[in-house]
Amino acid sequence: MNELASFRGEALQAFEDTDTTEAFLRRVGVRVRDARGRKSLSRRVVSERSGVSQRYLAQLEGGEGNISIVLLRRVAQALDVPIEWLVCEEDPWSSETLPMVNLYRRASAEQRARVLQILDPEPPNLRRASRVTLIGLRGAGKSTLGRLAADALSIPFLELNEEIEQASGMPIGEVMALYGTEGYRRLEQQAVERVAATHDQVILAVAGGIVSEPTTFDFLLRHFHAVWLRAQPEEHMARVRGQGDERPMAGNPSAMEELKGILTSREALYARAEAQVNTSGRTLEESLQEVVQIVLDHHWLDATPGEAS
Repeated sequence: MNELASFRGEALQAFEDTDTTEAFLRRVGVRVRDARGRKSLSRRVVSERSGVSQRYLAQLEGGEGNISIVLLRRVAQALDVPIEWLVCEEDPWSSETLPMVNLYRRASAEQRARVLQILDPEPPNLRRASRVTLIGLRGAGKSTLGRLAADALSIPFLELNEEIEQASGMPIGEVMALYGTEGYRRLEQQAVERVAATHDQVILAVAGGIVSEPTTFDFLLRHFHAVWLRAQPEEHMARVRGQGDERPMAGNPSAMEELKGILTSREALYARAEAQVNTSGRTLEESLQEVVQIVLDHHWLDATPGEAS
């Protein structure tokens, strides 16, 4: 089996191993039942405290109640447990991780820094090697500037969606249609990890929504130097339409307001990048020069595994 076929097999296996909805509901039911038992509370008492009927609680504990998040929050409050205890994968009563999270939350900034140094002693520059990622909303110029910057710096350029297509053996549209957003996000995470494992020098352009998946985005920032390519919403929209894609505006008079809302909601996430380039009102050459200069000024290409930066 060649390497590409192996990647495809791993991608499909990930979907087969994913928790089904039924398994998740059973887990929630077990957690509710365990919490009620540990608190020595009858179903009647929990019902009175939460306003959820005893019959529905029985269905929930049996893994048959597809409860809303609002009602589950009321059940958690009635049981006097954090709601995340009822949905997390780890057993909250035997987990070592959750108590550590609570201790970390109460720790001072200095204590947190010491803990992170112990848990993750590798210098960031060595961990990120000479990998650069371009993040930002669609139409920011990630693909165009990424390819040109990679050529100017004589390093490889990769488009993450193309990596996903190669691994899955199908276009992104088919991935979304077959597996949905959750399936796409899993392939996205695998692709980012694969690029980090196989490339010490690379410029990687990623989809704008990657910042919405905390685990994948945290991994990306830990293993790549990030540059946020930003622009005004009007320019984002104009560039997408300039590529021949009329979908953002088709039959949607509020498309621009929605775009502004997405940009606003992601702004703090994009701002976690080490550097920013505002491409609004600038020529391609000007934006390219700034991207290349950032890479050179930060000496991002100087760090390789086993070397100090």
